Amino acid sequence: MDTPATRTDLQRATLAIVLAGGRGTRLGPLTNKRVKPAVYFGGKYRIIDFALSNCLNSGIRRIAVVTQYKAHSLLRHLQRGWGFLRGEFNEFLDLWPAQQRVEGAHWYRGTADAVYQNLDIIRSIAPKYVVVLAGDHVYKMDYTRMIADHAASGADCTVGCIEVPRLEARAFGVMAVDESRRVTGFVEKPDDPPAMPGRPDIALASMGIYVFETPYLIKLLEENISLSATDHDFGKDIIPRVVTEGHAIAHPFSLSCVTSDATTEPYWRDVGTIDAYWSANLDLASTIPTLDLYDRTWPIWTYQEQLPPAKFVRDLNGLQGSGTNLIVCGGCVITGSQISRSVLSSNVVVKSFCNIAEAVLLPQVTVGASSRLRMVVVDRGCEIPDGTVIGEDPTLDAERFYRTESGVVLVTQDALARMRK
Repeated sequence: MDTPATRTDLQRATLAIVLAGGRGTRLGPLTNKRVKPAVYFGGKYRIIDFALSNCLNSGIRRIAVVTQYKAHSLLRHLQRGWGFLRGEFNEFLDLWPAQQRVEGAHWYRGTADAVYQNLDIIRSIAPKYVVVLAGDHVYKMDYTRMIADHAASGADCTVGCIEVPRLEARAFGVMAVDESRRVTGFVEKPDDPPAMPGRPDIALASMGIYVFETPYLIKLLEENISLSATDHDFGKDIIPRVVTEGHAIAHPFSLSCVTSDATTEPYWRDVGTIDAYWSANLDLASTIPTLDLYDRTWPIWTYQEQLPPAKFVRDLNGLQGSGTNLIVCGGCVITGSQISRSVLSSNVVVKSFCNIAEAVLLPQVTVGASSRLRMVVVDRGCEIPDGTVIGEDPTLDAERFYRTESGVVLVTQDALARMRK
């Protein structure tokens, strides 16, 4: 009689594949120069650090990152910050760029094709389980709990899921499940998401996290690649096929979410739009954030440049500024300004007499004296001229910058250059 696999057995038998090649077009100009998983988040991190840290903290140390579009900054970040895994201990972080490894001259045509084109590598690693992850979500999760749930269920595929307001589920794959958590229906990004039984305002959304038995995954990918009427995508093609065959179970995020306070709601965010990105950053600046970055038992790892401490000084008139609900990273210099509910990334400079609220300032931003900023995301390296006002005149903001319907303004170097002409 087989004995149940231990946690260590499950970790050693698993390969994690992080999908990090998408264009991220819903983030507008913020992804003009970088892929979405490489976008800065929370002051000192990149979005991909959350999935990778979850792997590391879960004890999964065989990780592959699939890249394609605008991957330079992502690759540089991974090489600088994630090169500490040791091959002699059978641990690694591999980079799988699109390189036409199979017959036919094409790049990755979808998430499923991206994994298919690396099947020779997967076979050489020979994992029992493959965990497929999106590299562009913000959350803390113990993947080993999900793998244990998968192993105990006997299913060929397990889909991570989370409860969301029904109308918000239009951006996700939505599932229907029975009393044993078997997935009985799946539809990708529906216009009218189906509600959960007895909960008309709630839908069960896929988190884009899948656990597969490796032979079953290989079979699915080989079958899918031979089809012409397909997007070669996990959400659109592979998972619906698994559901049709009755081989998938749902794994509620609440079973494996990592929190420092058991009374808090599970925190997971798809930061795929400017509004969602801005909001999730500001969540971290709240008095008691649901996503605890200060939990030493589940740290978020990243590459961190050696910088001097942040400094707050008096303004040109010798008066002190004030700050409430701020995240301020190393290298920042704040000169006598009023700043509230904001995130200041590394090496941000704020000059005298500024008033800043609900702002996300990415690295190396300089805010000129007497500027007023509200509800903004300012991209890396921007130099805001003295006296600039953003966030008070919707019409003017929309003429100069990228502005969302809810009023969040994205400031980029290109937009500032057009202002100076």
